[in-house]
Amino acid sequence: MSQIQCLDLKRQHQKIKAEIFAAFEQVYEKTAFSGGPFVEKFENEFSAFCGVKHTLGVNNGTSALHLAMLALGIGPGDEVIVPANTFIATAWGVSHAGATPVFVDCTPDTWQIDASKIEAKINKNTKAIIGVHLYGQPFDIDAVKKIADKHNIFMVEDAAQAQGARFNNTCVGGFGEMACYSYYPGKNLGACGEAGGITTNNDAYAAHLKSLRNHGMTVRYYHDEIGYNMRMGGLEGASLSVKLKYLQEWNEKRRSIAGLYQSKINNSKVTMQAQPSWAKSIYHLFVVTVEDKDAFVKHLEQNDIIPAYHYPVPCHLQKAYAHLGHKAGDFPNSEYLANHCVSLPMFAELTDEEVARVIDVINAY
Repeated sequence: MSQIQCLDLKRQHQKIKAEIFAAFEQVYEKTAFSGGPFVEKFENEFSAFCGVKHTLGVNNGTSALHLAMLALGIGPGDEVIVPANTFIATAWGVSHAGATPVFVDCTPDTWQIDASKIEAKINKNTKAIIGVHLYGQPFDIDAVKKIADKHNIFMVEDAAQAQGARFNNTCVGGFGEMACYSYYPGKNLGACGEAGGITTNNDAYAAHLKSLRNHGMTVRYYHDEIGYNMRMGGLEGASLSVKLKYLQEWNEKRRSIAGLYQSKINNSKVTMQAQPSWAKSIYHLFVVTVEDKDAFVKHLEQNDIIPAYHYPVPCHLQKAYAHLGHKAGDFPNSEYLANHCVSLPMFAELTDEEVARVIDVINAY
C-alpha cells in the first residue's frame, strides 16, 4: 500500500512540466531574470484575478509583510496586533519593521483572530491589525475592519494561504490597505522557487512599494530612501503565470476533497475548523484537532497516511519572542490548537480512492 502524503508537489509539477519549461525558455531568451516583463505579466494577471488595482511581486511572503509595514509608516515604538495562532512570518513582518507584535487569541471554533479580544489591546501606539486568512479561510473581515476604522488604524490582510478565497463572495486581497501573499512552492499558487506579493488599491502605496523592493529607487541609481533588494525573479513570475491559469480548478478540487472530509468523517474524536457562511475557503490546509494527538498520528502513520503539523508552537511562546514576557495560559485557544492540531492530506491531485482511504482510516480510529 502506497503512502499518502500530506502534500505531494511532484504530482502537480509533472502535469504542467512542459508548460513550465516552455515559460522558462522565454525567460532565458530575454534573460529577464530579476523583475522584468514576466513578473509584470504575472502582477497584472494576479490583480485581475483578485479584482484589485495593483500587485507588487517580491521575493517571498515574509518580505511582503515587512514592506507592507514600512509602506504604512510603521516602525520603532509602534505596535501591530497579530493573531497568536498563525505562522511566525506574520509577526516577523512587524518585527523586521522595528515595531512590536501584540498577540491576540483565536476563537475556539474558526481558529481565526478573535475580534472581541482586539480592542482591549489597542492603545496610542497601535498602528495596525494584521488579520490572517488561516489555512485558506477568510477571517471575519467585517468585524476586524469595523474596529480598525473606529480607532483609525490600518487593517492588513495576511493572505499567504488564501489565493482565491472569498469573503461574502468577494475575493480577498482588497479589503484592507494591503494584502500580503506568499507564493512559496507548497501554496495553492506556488512558484518554482521563493516568491511573494502585495496587493493594494492605493496608488501611493503601490508606488512606494515599488521603490522599497528595488533599493529605494524610482530613478536608476538615485536612492530616495533606504531600500531593499526584494524583487521577484523572472523564472518565478513565469511559473506563477502558468499556474494561475489552473488555480480556480485546483481550488475547486480542494473544496471537493474538503467537502468529503466534512461530510464523511464521522468520528466524534475529530474536530474540524468551523466554516462561517461568509467564508469560502480554498483549503490550503485541512486541519483537525484531536485530544490524543500522538495516538491519532500513530494510527494514521501505521496506515500509511502521513500528516503534518500547522503549527505546534503558537507565536507568543516562541523563543524568539520570549522578551515579550508571555507565558503558557495567556492565549488558551491558540495553545490548545497548537497542542492538538493535525493536518490531513490536502492537495488537488489526491485521487478519490486516496480520499476514501483517509476517511475510512480516520473513522476506524
